[in-house]
Amino acid sequence: MNTVLCFGEILWDTFEDGKKAGGAPMNVAMHLKQQKVDVGFASSVGSDRSGDELVEFLKKNDLFSDSLIQHSDRYPTCEVTVELDANQHATYIIPQPVSWDDIELSSFLEHAAVHASAVIFGSLACRSEVSRDTLLNLLDETQALKVFDVNLRAPHYTLQTIETLTAKADVIKMNEDEADLLIGGGNGHLREKIEEFRSKYHPKTICVTRGEHGAIVWHDHEFYESPGCPVQVGDTVGAGDSFLATFVAGLLKNEPMQQLVDKACSVGSFVASQRGANPPYDDKIKKLLGL
Repeated sequence: MNTVLCFGEILWDTFEDGKKAGGAPMNVAMHLKQQKVDVGFASSVGSDRSGDELVEFLKKNDLFSDSLIQHSDRYPTCEVTVELDANQHATYIIPQPVSWDDIELSSFLEHAAVHASAVIFGSLACRSEVSRDTLLNLLDETQALKVFDVNLRAPHYTLQTIETLTAKADVIKMNEDEADLLIGGGNGHLREKIEEFRSKYHPKTICVTRGEHGAIVWHDHEFYESPGCPVQVGDTVGAGDSFLATFVAGLLKNEPMQQLVDKACSVGSFVASQRGANPPYDDKIKKLLGL
């Protein structure tokens, strides 16, 4: 049975020069796979050519499971338009409804969640009642480490849903913009805001990624920071997903937290230096990860 279950969207990210398979939970699963972690990925594709192509992509990358990838006859496979600004930071135009809005509860999904060591989920797939209710049922049934990748994409979320998912999570990962929204902006120190957030929701771990400035993590009543690894940006797609995959892989191996935060930032920086969300790791990253 898989050590980690990733739940949520799968889609095509469409750039000016072509398209790439994507979706935050799928990207996390891809990076876990590169890091030799036993991972399962649960989602839904449409009964169309784009869905067939995504299934072929998953098979090629050893991430396809008949029991975890559903086929929706109601909605099409998702194709997202990705727009890059002058600094290669991405924004996304996401259609609705699409196949991953229709992930239904099944005995296969329940079995995978109950037997996982960690379940990783985001907020985007929870914009629909069907997929949201499926996830909430899985989280109620499993004793696995529950990892919430906040991943806000306006207008595809409500604060009520974010609060519900946050309250169920053991580990919460967000970027600085998301932290400003959920923890609060203003002039207060980020550490103080994280402490206030922790006292409200009681997670075990809070990660705030800060782009080229690294990350800050609260864990077991201590703060850990990494200054990051500035790089020439290829694009930012998938950098946070690779950070999260590396972080969760290290948590499951009980790696020292400071070492883990530094390692996750290094992998995230490498991915930001490349084009696309899932570049193959170079020799330096493989050595860092002990691959």
